[in-house]
Amino acid sequence: MAEPKRIVLQNGKVRYRTVVDAGCDENGKRIQITITRDTKTEVKEERARILTERKAGTLILPSSITVGEWLDQWLEYKRRDVEETTIRTYRLALVHVRERLGHVRLQELTEDQVRDFVDDLVSRGRRKGGEPGSRLAVSTVDGILIRLREALARAVVRKLIPVNPARSVRVALVDKKTDKRERTKVKPWTVAEVQQFIAGIEDDRLHAPLLLSLMGLRPAEVCGQRWMDIDLKLGTLEVANTRTMVGNVLIVEKDTKTASGERVLPLPSKALEAFKRFSAKQAAEKLAAGEAYTDAGYVVVDELGIVLNTRQLREHAYRTMRRLGLRQVRLYDARHSCLSYLAVNGVPDVVLAAWAGHTNASFTKRKYVHVDAEDMRAAAAAWDSFHGGDQKPPV
Repeated sequence: MAEPKRIVLQNGKVRYRTVVDAGCDENGKRIQITITRDTKTEVKEERARILTERKAGTLILPSSITVGEWLDQWLEYKRRDVEETTIRTYRLALVHVRERLGHVRLQELTEDQVRDFVDDLVSRGRRKGGEPGSRLAVSTVDGILIRLREALARAVVRKLIPVNPARSVRVALVDKKTDKRERTKVKPWTVAEVQQFIAGIEDDRLHAPLLLSLMGLRPAEVCGQRWMDIDLKLGTLEVANTRTMVGNVLIVEKDTKTASGERVLPLPSKALEAFKRFSAKQAAEKLAAGEAYTDAGYVVVDELGIVLNTRQLREHAYRTMRRLGLRQVRLYDARHSCLSYLAVNGVPDVVLAAWAGHTNASFTKRKYVHVDAEDMRAAAAAWDSFHGGDQKPPV
């Protein structure tokens, strides 16, 4: 092992330098690291560290890649596993990271910088909509932090950084409490509101597909329904195709979000009869329109057979809500109401998850099941019995 080379700087200072072989990069190119220190001992110690870590497979090579550049590489990597619509969601979630931390060298990013970024984002992170400097929702910041944490975890795997600086960073408890106190959240419909909506759409042309939104289907699943997926004799509906929108402009047609999302559901009798009527109505519309009719095979279409998208279905539902004097909620929020109703009324967890198109019931119940005061009437009745002395005292 060669001794460190003695070098004299222009200012007369003496330093020591050596070059150590650090292996090859992913393209097979030889990597060498130059070590310069004030003493021979320091050079030898650094060389020993590099060789030891190289042998153990833990060596982190110097890199000039920035946080923003790494996020680009990570998004390209994620394309192998997720849909293009999801990539767009990830990209939007990381906009704030790029603006505030994108210029920082990845290997210089610290936990303190990530924590300061999160705190600042909560306090004055909104870019558009609302007043300048208004607070971002904690749920939005949590989503941004999840994506950043995932991207940095991948950088650890690729041995670009030794540890994930975002791993232990969380939104401050005081910010969570402030957000909960100040932010008005739209509550999903109650059972009574759902039933009022159902009663009010019986004569609506889109009665049948609107019922699907009140059966726990996602809007993209409703708009993706084809007549070939519905068996009016067996009374079943297959969820195998979706039509969603990117940026509220581009329509994307694809299979279900996950393998568990592809499922066959039995149609309740009211929905089955609605679909039979809607099928007959579309046949009459096709006959009346003649050559002007577009026979696309989809369920959610207008009078000329033109396929409707999720935005058009949503706007139609909003108009109906206003007409009925109901609170305006997203159709997706109706999914929360319906799954909560199934859970409270004793539908087994495994069936609940399968109906929702999820892999497991724990996610379904955590994300979609919300128990309100009305749902707890049975518990109140049990307390009445207990307080009334119906229970025999223990012996």
